Amino acid sequence: MFYYVLKYVVLGPVLRLLFRPRIEGLENIPEDGAAIVAGNHLSFSDHFLMPAILKRRITFLAKAEYFTGPGIKGRLTAAFFRSAGQIPVDRSGKDAGQAAIREGLGVLNKGELLGIYPEGTRSHDGRLYKGKVGVAVMAITAGVPVIPCAMLGTFEIQPPGQKLPKIKQVAIRFGEPLDFSRYAGMEDQKAAIRAVTDEIMYAILELSGQEYVDEYAAKVKAAEQAAAPPRKFPKLRR
Repeated sequence: MFYYVLKYVVLGPVLRLLFRPRIEGLENIPEDGAAIVAGNHLSFSDHFLMPAILKRRITFLAKAEYFTGPGIKGRLTAAFFRSAGQIPVDRSGKDAGQAAIREGLGVLNKGELLGIYPEGTRSHDGRLYKGKVGVAVMAITAGVPVIPCAMLGTFEIQPPGQKLPKIKQVAIRFGEPLDFSRYAGMEDQKAAIRAVTDEIMYAILELSGQEYVDEYAAKVKAAEQAAAPPRKFPKLRR
């Protein structure tokens, strides 16, 4: 119930007024039945803007940190994500990927829309990174279409580290549904799930026009942070 209050009464109208999102390809979202919406991830704002313009409810697999943050801000963020029906996923440990897949399949088995960011994290520099194969495993296992989605302009309004977004128009593009029924029963084959994931990422790339990096975003970000010179702090005068 709270999801629809947020969407139609509180958050949705405000987001539409402030960011005036330009929508393309909304007709590609099925009116009913299970499907995966797979998009690029440029900003924290993505979590709110896409659901605000969809006619159907969509459930995202959200990182568990959003539900466990410290202080008042952390509690408010957790309450919001829970009320909006988002599912926390622990991304640490060897079983994290399987847990996310189980949660995602649970949503699809109920005939609902599942939102997922195949890159696994926000892009730290605005580029599109290699997709993780969980999206392919879910699509093949559940036998559902994948609708590619591209968020445009959200990196510029709220890049990583910026707390509040700039008020500026953004765009959201949805591509035609991708059918992977030809891979039925092949969700355990590495070559098959890699091929499906790459096809999804290419569709997102065509919609977004981003520069593509054939490496995982988290790995590249970690390498850049490790190579960065240590910060120097001024000496305190006594």
